[in-house]
Amino acid sequence: MIALVDYRAGNVFSVTSALERLGAEVVLTSDADVILSADRVVFPGVGYAKSAMDELEARGLLPVLRAVRRPFLGICLGMQLMCSHSDEGDTGLIGIVDASVERFDAGVCQKIPQIGWNRILRPRGPLFDGIRDGEWFFFDHSYYVPLLGDATVCETEYYGFEYTSALGVDNFYGVQFHPEKSGKAGERLLANFLEL
Repeated sequence: MIALVDYRAGNVFSVTSALERLGAEVVLTSDADVILSADRVVFPGVGYAKSAMDELEARGLLPVLRAVRRPFLGICLGMQLMCSHSDEGDTGLIGIVDASVERFDAGVCQKIPQIGWNRILRPRGPLFDGIRDGEWFFFDHSYYVPLLGDATVCETEYYGFEYTSALGVDNFYGVQFHPEKSGKAGERLLANFLEL
């Protein structure tokens, strides 16, 4: 069973549909016991970091998410919230990954937010089994995670600089793109996650 974390900030319908097409049983929940006993946890998200953190705190989910020991996948804002700090609202985050989330530089990036298809570069690790370097995924974001060394398991280039488009630390994974909106490549990534 997959626990899909409910904190009023997720694109839960499309993520649920994508996972169910792969045969997964999905439960939308903010119950700590369900999250901690699930086979896998998916942490989706769209929206504003501060509002999302306020809702997670109100539901008592911050220590719960840090305590997950099964495969965990943060998607878009969900990946950013796994970090320690965001420039968006000068917000403290969950702190699973020691990294700051920064806004795209308007002096460099001609379009903010980045909305649309972009390539992933140098994917590595089990999440990307069978997914080629240069594959296209769908992105929608104004903030990004800088490159993190070994914790970065995939990069993407936007207006000449590279940032982390996927991270992996222990059982925790995060993707900045939306696999549920990324066609066959996204489906393959979700299938890989279900096999971790």
